[in-house]
Amino acid sequence: MQFQKENILVVDDDINILELLQRHLKSWDYHTYKAVSVKEAVAILRDTSVDLLITDLKMPEVDGFELLKFVSEHYPKLPKLVVTGYPSIQDSLVAIKSKVVYLTKPFTKDELKAAIDSTLPKSNTVKKAQIHQPNKEGYGEIIGVSEKIDKVIQIIERVKDNKATVFINGESGTGKELVARAIHYQGKFSRAPFISVNCGGIPENLLEAELFGYVKGAFTGADTNRNGYFQAANGGTIFLDEIGNASLAVQSRLLRVLQEKEVLKVGSQKAEKVDVRIIAATNSDLKDMIIKQIFREDLYYRLTVVEINVAPLKDRKEDIPLLVDKFLFKYGVEYKDRFVKITSEASNLLQRYDWPGNIRELENVIQRAVIMCDKVIEIEHLPNSLKFNIDFSNEKLLPLKEMEKQYILKVLNATNNNKTKAAEILGIDRKTIRQKLSE
Repeated sequence: MQFQKENILVVDDDINILELLQRHLKSWDYHTYKAVSVKEAVAILRDTSVDLLITDLKMPEVDGFELLKFVSEHYPKLPKLVVTGYPSIQDSLVAIKSKVVYLTKPFTKDELKAAIDSTLPKSNTVKKAQIHQPNKEGYGEIIGVSEKIDKVIQIIERVKDNKATVFINGESGTGKELVARAIHYQGKFSRAPFISVNCGGIPENLLEAELFGYVKGAFTGADTNRNGYFQAANGGTIFLDEIGNASLAVQSRLLRVLQEKEVLKVGSQKAEKVDVRIIAATNSDLKDMIIKQIFREDLYYRLTVVEINVAPLKDRKEDIPLLVDKFLFKYGVEYKDRFVKITSEASNLLQRYDWPGNIRELENVIQRAVIMCDKVIEIEHLPNSLKFNIDFSNEKLLPLKEMEKQYILKVLNATNNNKTKAAEILGIDRKTIRQKLSE
């Protein structure tokens, strides 16, 4: 029985070393992913099933030690091989408290092969799922431990290895594209192309040509034949975000792709066969658009073979601390080793806000806080919109004095009874808070 060779991620800021390692790995039939920085490596790890990490340590911005720590925390079963020009580094590796094999430069091809053989699992019968089980904090790039996220992951597991059409519902900023990427990259078609298209970001008169391609002379400016996104995604997955923005003409062509498995370029009479899984998403009410006759009912039912509903962040607040950790790491890397922490008071405040902009809004808040703070994010580094928007929607209306009392108590609770921070949020001094409490 033949087994597919493993995926190996190689990380080094030296392009020559990357090319050398890739040539060696290719000669042994391994599939190689390359990254020139920790930031690139993390993106690949979150999108792709990797069986072995090979990394240098001395890299600009964020070094290999931070990458090893990240992998040990988020992918504890992933084997790690360090290639370094500093033999004395072994003692430092012990401090990471994770099993790391290291190889000192310069090394021979045979030494590299021996190191890989000693690092990878002994048997090719070990399934990737054993190395990359969804971690306790989510699945792929999807972060969360809530029941609503668990339901999403369960559906992804059902559809990832087939090409059933999937429809993703959710408010703007909830992470619909992350769900689409997880379906593609966690399944057996992960090596095929994944093409993401924002139908709302392409002018209506160009969307048809961009999706399906065109032939020379089809319209003014069509100086040559050109393939579209569907041809680029052949064999893989195309993600059509904001599908509700597609015109009726585009909808008609999409229906043909779903029914006939073929694409007709703009200006052409000859259809081309394509093998593409379609994942569509929207935050619009397509059923209402069907009633208004601006969305085809037959296309709707073709697109919704499997539906996934992504809950807004306000309905899964237990996921907020995990998302905050993700964004703290992301911007710690992006802003050149600015890894900061967050106080429990600030974290509590984040969990009390309803996040109308969902995960995108949360990410923007954390990005700003990382920039504004020194080493620790405190309440003062969070925007005022969070401090003065604690939800009272489920409470009965009360007299002003009682509302004042409840609001002060809520702010104190959000700051773990820190009167100085509560006074700062309320815009009063500590003496006034003490007076209000005594009353």
